[in-house]
Amino acid sequence: MTDEVVGTQAPSWSGWRTVLWLGVVSLLVDLVYEGARSITGPFLASLGASALTVGLVTGAGEAAALGFRLFSGPAADRTGRYWRWMVVGYALTAACVPLMALAPALGAAGLFFGSSMVLLERTGKAVRSPAKSTLLAVAAGTVGRGRGFGVHKALDQTGAFLGPLLVALVIAVTTQTWAGLAVLAVPGVIALGVLWWMHRHVGDPPPDPAAAGVRLEALPGTFYVYAVACALTTVGLMTFGVISFHLVNEHLVTAAAVPIVYAAAMGAEAVASLGTGFAYDHVGSSTLLLLPVVVALVPVLAFDNRLAIAVTGILLWGAATGVQDSTVKALVADLVPRGRLATAYGVFAAFQAGAALVGGVLAGWLYDVQRTALATVIGGAQLLALALLVAVLRRAPRGQEPTSPPD
Repeated sequence: MTDEVVGTQAPSWSGWRTVLWLGVVSLLVDLVYEGARSITGPFLASLGASALTVGLVTGAGEAAALGFRLFSGPAADRTGRYWRWMVVGYALTAACVPLMALAPALGAAGLFFGSSMVLLERTGKAVRSPAKSTLLAVAAGTVGRGRGFGVHKALDQTGAFLGPLLVALVIAVTTQTWAGLAVLAVPGVIALGVLWWMHRHVGDPPPDPAAAGVRLEALPGTFYVYAVACALTTVGLMTFGVISFHLVNEHLVTAAAVPIVYAAAMGAEAVASLGTGFAYDHVGSSTLLLLPVVVALVPVLAFDNRLAIAVTGILLWGAATGVQDSTVKALVADLVPRGRLATAYGVFAAFQAGAALVGGVLAGWLYDVQRTALATVIGGAQLLALALLVAVLRRAPRGQEPTSPPD
């Protein structure tokens, strides 16, 4: 394997080595925040939240995780300080999740505090994600972006699988939800230590001369059509907070068992991201056409009152989420110049932010009103998403790099 210059500090590090270590960091941090997200719905409910409140808070959290990237992405491109943005974002997550453990002790203020920590943790993801995705896209430039993003996501989801299991174990032993949140401080601290060590070997990527003087408006029109298509799929992927609320509300599983179901969904997410990542490099970007089809099935199955069918829907939810957060990003890197990647990821996420908020509120509202209407609305959105994806893929052949060669 040929080594590539991923940063300015350590040209000896190969693309694969950088991808793998970024994956280890994501594994540790996903263990933290996915462990917390696995019980966010029941946790907020225990603090007095309704289904609508859970949908609003978790939907707003996802909107924050996506929407703020509209600012953090261009800022990372302007400053070239990708590492700084990434570390600050990871530090926010490492701090806010354990602090959620304080909420039950705050009485009437507990719901407000717990909700605030959810929103701040998701903001941390927004701060780091464009910069991290840029570093990952550059590192994966010579190893295949589909494979690079897929392998990274598989490691990421290993943490997402282990986190809920760790939380479930701690809650089972202590019978205290706050203890399950507090223990997540440990992997957070380890992740920050790995980042400190890694930064000694990998620096910020060098500037892309082709991007000099290019403004945000220079992003191609095809990119914006693609962003709208993926936003429509995001509407259908309502937050797990609403899904877990359903599981407990309908007495399908106990609150203590919810993290185990979530862990299974994270396992499906890892397999789907890895499989579609390799398919993206070998078969083509048409692999993404499966995404809206799967998303359309999620509300039909996940909100069923039979456990086996609901779990099937949750596994499909996990698989679709894995594709949405990995292989989908590989095509973004193929549609725009490298020097505008963080900006593009920020704009792309802004589209998803509005969609996540709409999806969370829509799911929370229609869950109480008419679940059949929820499935119908999401199904219609996926038909439109599929049509837009077909239009984009006709104009964006696999592996296209319009304005800059792979690093």
